[in-house]
Amino acid sequence: MEVAGIIKQKTRGQAEENILAIINGSGAKDTQEANEDSLAFLEAVRAISIVSLNGTPPTNKMFQEVFRILRCGESLELIMASYKLLTELDKSFPRVYFANVQNSLSDINATSELVVANEGWSPFDFSPEFSSYRREGDKDQGGPVDSYEFHCLIQDLARVTNEMNFQKSDTKSLRNLLLFQYLVNILEGDFVPRNSAYNEGLVSWTPVKESLLNMLLSSEVSEEKSAKNCDTAVILALPEVGKNACISMQKFLTIIMELDSSKKNADKEGSTTRADGIRTPMVELIVDELTYNRDIFHPFLQVYDDPKWKLELVVLYLWKYVGKCFSDVAGTKSAIKKIGTEVIQLLLVHGFQAYLSLPCENLYESISAANGERTNYFHIEICKSIISAFRNLRAADKHMEITSFGKEALFTAATIISMKS
Repeated sequence: MEVAGIIKQKTRGQAEENILAIINGSGAKDTQEANEDSLAFLEAVRAISIVSLNGTPPTNKMFQEVFRILRCGESLELIMASYKLLTELDKSFPRVYFANVQNSLSDINATSELVVANEGWSPFDFSPEFSSYRREGDKDQGGPVDSYEFHCLIQDLARVTNEMNFQKSDTKSLRNLLLFQYLVNILEGDFVPRNSAYNEGLVSWTPVKESLLNMLLSSEVSEEKSAKNCDTAVILALPEVGKNACISMQKFLTIIMELDSSKKNADKEGSTTRADGIRTPMVELIVDELTYNRDIFHPFLQVYDDPKWKLELVVLYLWKYVGKCFSDVAGTKSAIKKIGTEVIQLLLVHGFQAYLSLPCENLYESISAANGERTNYFHIEICKSIISAFRNLRAADKHMEITSFGKEALFTAATIISMKS
């Protein structure tokens, strides 16, 4: 076995040397030749890792070179090819995943076990040494990304105001967009299995604490740059960026809120320490930003479509600024003075939409918490509450006009009641 391992390692090393040799001399060539060499390199990596029946993951040096092409590529073809290859490699060779494990040969039922490839290549580097190296200005433009660079990337994307700008943008803007999408996919792929394992009781808080997402948010550089500024940039950018970037922005916000939720549970269990740091939960940051920046209130709720967290945002907003003010006309008048009829209508409509979009398991959780009442009862009560809230709004403000969104919500609520009664 040892001899076979040595031979395999030697063969792998030779393959790496041969493939890297394709682009090692590109610096002395003109742009066209260098681009052709880079494309040939990407094809060679894809051939041995993706196309081959017994494909093996690229070495760290090969991974890094593909990533460098994405970060520094000057042609659209190179940028797209490197992004596509990195995405394929991530799907074929995940860094964190579940594996079925049998305790014995006679054991029929396999159990799931979290597998973390700690030695695998990563596009991130949050080590203090690397961050210090970055700050001193001796940085390789194609190297790993630290917290500071990630925040700068988000701020650059936030400057792009709409999808048309993406279509008309230069190569650098497109490169930044694809880079952000790739990095968010890496953060998500690394975090979600860890978080699922933690929520299912398979692992302790430690694997979640060691996730790339948690390290990104809690790194020293992140604190110096102010993570809040970065989070605010994401919130502001979400309603305005192009479709693909919007999906990635949503993913980023959602996994941060999932992390905050797990950390809250870990706090209750006494699993966290002072080293975990203190950070304002993302859901609170969003509510605060929506409160003080009314211009993005409706666009944000319209674009952000994760039903679980959208409902959480609406409930937190109402609880924080309104309370139980919709139970009667007097209370509703108080709510109108605080936040206005337009905001109240938007909250009711988006909260109702989010509730109706919840997966079945989330609804069943609510039902079990309500002494086993059935789904129909829960739906009808929610619909009645929506209609009652709008009725109180109209009674409190005789001149209020119900928006088209409000009319749709009322029609939907009335239809559900008539169908399930």
